[in-house]
Amino acid sequence: MPNRLVDAASPYLRSHATNPVDWWPWGPEPFAEAARRGVPLLVSIGYSTCHWCHVMARESFGDVDVSAFMNERFVSIKVDREEHAEVDSTYMAAAAAFTGNLGWPLNVFVTPEGRAFFAGTYWPPEPVQGHPSFRMVLDAVTDAWQNRRVELERHGAAIVDALAQAPATTGSLVVDFGPIVAELERREDAEFGGFGPTRTSLRDSLEPVDAGPPKFPVAPVLRFLLERASVGDAAADALASRTLEATLGLRDSVDGGFFRYATRRDWSEPHYERMLYDNAQLLSAYAVAGMNDVAEGIADWITSMQQPEGAFASAQDSESMVDGARVEGFYYSLDAASRARVEAPPVDTKILTGWNGLAIEGLACAGRLLDRPNWIATARAAADFLLEHHVGHSLIRTSIDGVDSAARATLEDVGMLASGLIELGVATGEVRYAEAARRLIDGSLAASTAASATPAIAATNAAPPFGVPGGADPVLRAQGLVMQPEASDGALPSGLSAVASAAHRLFLLTAHEPYRAAASMAMTRVAEAAARQPISFGTALSVMSALAEPARQVVVISDDPMDASASLARHWYRSGGLLIALTTAQSASWAAAGFELLEGRGSSPGVATAYVCTDFVCRLPTTDPAELERQLAK
Repeated sequence: MPNRLVDAASPYLRSHATNPVDWWPWGPEPFAEAARRGVPLLVSIGYSTCHWCHVMARESFGDVDVSAFMNERFVSIKVDREEHAEVDSTYMAAAAAFTGNLGWPLNVFVTPEGRAFFAGTYWPPEPVQGHPSFRMVLDAVTDAWQNRRVELERHGAAIVDALAQAPATTGSLVVDFGPIVAELERREDAEFGGFGPTRTSLRDSLEPVDAGPPKFPVAPVLRFLLERASVGDAAADALASRTLEATLGLRDSVDGGFFRYATRRDWSEPHYERMLYDNAQLLSAYAVAGMNDVAEGIADWITSMQQPEGAFASAQDSESMVDGARVEGFYYSLDAASRARVEAPPVDTKILTGWNGLAIEGLACAGRLLDRPNWIATARAAADFLLEHHVGHSLIRTSIDGVDSAARATLEDVGMLASGLIELGVATGEVRYAEAARRLIDGSLAASTAASATPAIAATNAAPPFGVPGGADPVLRAQGLVMQPEASDGALPSGLSAVASAAHRLFLLTAHEPYRAAASMAMTRVAEAAARQPISFGTALSVMSALAEPARQVVVISDDPMDASASLARHWYRSGGLLIALTTAQSASWAAAGFELLEGRGSSPGVATAYVCTDFVCRLPTTDPAELERQLAK
């Protein structure tokens, strides 16, 4: 049996290389093999720090008898959801037709044409609490395939038709944020703080029975609340403060990084995997909130994930080895001295473009707000690596040890990296980062224009305002499974929200109206859903807040980084606003590169000059720090 996973660009796939299952990586070949043999496929999706993925791998995919049955009756594909995000989101949407208990591992049974006809998450090796065993599921699917295949294929085709339906493009961007904040207050756990969904899955039921709903940090929602707080919303300010305090229950008391979620209402028992995307977003949130010690710990953990080439690894596992067995949480129960004597949980060292963009943005934003140039330097090293190795003729989604994945970049890679580069350009004064971000967003707008010209899209007016150069995953495209970009944000920004945020920031720098118009169009598509379910649209709501506020722009030109005006400006934060402090030479470089906000912005030698603008109309420049402070307070 060939081992197709041993050299994969994903540590998650490599971890399954020793299974007796005849795994295939994602691609057209396993579908052709299933068609040749006349059998269905099992598409099994997970990620390297997923606890229940490890459990199912040990219990079922490592079982010789179960694997033999899988090899005989199925073609099995192993997918890293972080590597192939588009594949994951497509099959997650299809799986919703079969189960409300969505999560990972996600196991989807599909026809050789790619049509899903059954799906679930974790199945145990033996029946538990009314839930079938994995082998029982395999037997039932085999029976259905052999005896009701026409029905299964018809059902799968209906799901494909449903997925292909374009979302409504009408709507309004006039948003009343008061009721949205009130709805988030209603979702708050009044006793322990934070927000949490109900527990419905088998995996949840295997947690302690008194655990209550899982609690996630919901970082995009925290950022939205801070955006509204910055423009005087007292209710949003209070809710943000309470939630930030409650979320500290996920903080590692030793090194300051945050765990992914808690299994108990009181935050006392985390699931111990730690994700780059959570910590990156929380870093900027705690920095904006002025909780400097917390931000310090997060930045230290992110820095510990930095790889030799400068970019950041994607996650750290929840399990460590104890006496030859993998034990969840053991390492994190130890103090610093004890940890130094045991093996730390493994790190998923793959470099994801989008998640690195979030880390660059978090470090640059927090470094600017808290006067930590070392954080900004760390962000610069990651950005330089990505610009050299992941950005070229086509954007690379992920790499590991110098090996590029064949997975297509997604809209989140475009938007998150562009947002990080803009924040880094603002923090460093180096225009090259903003220019790189502009090229990414211009490419996304061009890709949308190209998609709109195709007959199928033109007929439905379904093209979103942003696209991905190179298009969708080729296997999904060949199977007719290409979906519209995911609109909801969840634990991290959706691609649509991320690229809209970057486009709006570029508008504030350039006055180029198509950037603002595209961001507005994208948010109009999700405004109604965001108002109904704000817990799932935090980043989109942040962009809507920025679009709703007057465009406040603050430019400080000073050749003395210790100047009082420059220091004051660096700490300014406001929804819909942009702050940039540059030297005279840097300002000239930005203006020459076409960033209109900087045109004509200069200062007299040795004197800092500040310009406070609204919608590109600026007040008279001031050289008085006290006057600048008064203007910023308005």
